[in-house]
Amino acid sequence: MAKKASLSSPQAGTERARPVLHQHSREIQPYGKIAKLPIALDENVCAASVENLNQILADTITLRDLYKKHHWQVVGHTFYQLHLLFDKHHDEQDELVDTIAERIQLLGGVSIAMAADVAETTIIPRPPRGREEAPVQISRLLEAHEALLKEARTMARQASEAGDDGTNDLLVSDIIRTNELQVWFLSEHLVDVPLVKADAPTKTTAASAD
Repeated sequence: MAKKASLSSPQAGTERARPVLHQHSREIQPYGKIAKLPIALDENVCAASVENLNQILADTITLRDLYKKHHWQVVGHTFYQLHLLFDKHHDEQDELVDTIAERIQLLGGVSIAMAADVAETTIIPRPPRGREEAPVQISRLLEAHEALLKEARTMARQASEAGDDGTNDLLVSDIIRTNELQVWFLSEHLVDVPLVKADAPTKTTAASAD
């Protein structure tokens, strides 16, 4: 039995203020189970939306981290522009991560969170650890965006058909529109145009324009 601190001890009278360390217990809610909240949605609808949103969450976390990787590792004459753009897109994806996770919890689910769980769940291919050329980085990001958009559109239709308007709105207004906009900004960097001097039109091109 632990001895109580004497009245002259520096710890005397502080028992209630001391942190209780090394605590363990069972989970209060297992992953994949729904703790039903009074939001006027059937539990099965909530469960289906939570499953879809956790997939979107895992892919959004992966895409966010892919942007940060490229932000650190980008090289070339467009370094400054892409360095800033990648970080901007990273921060926008990070906001989506929070929004998706909160929607999952609101539906009574448990949001995926840890890196190992995300890696096991995401459909976005793992990139190499090393640096890649900027066009490859952009291509990799565009492919990830497209994969995420495909599943988001399917899941938005499913949520709408199930009457889960909140999830449908999140997927359309936040996920789809943000990713579409980022695709536009990235894609323009892969258009092959001269940097300084424009190509002079050929005679054939000029004639066809008449």
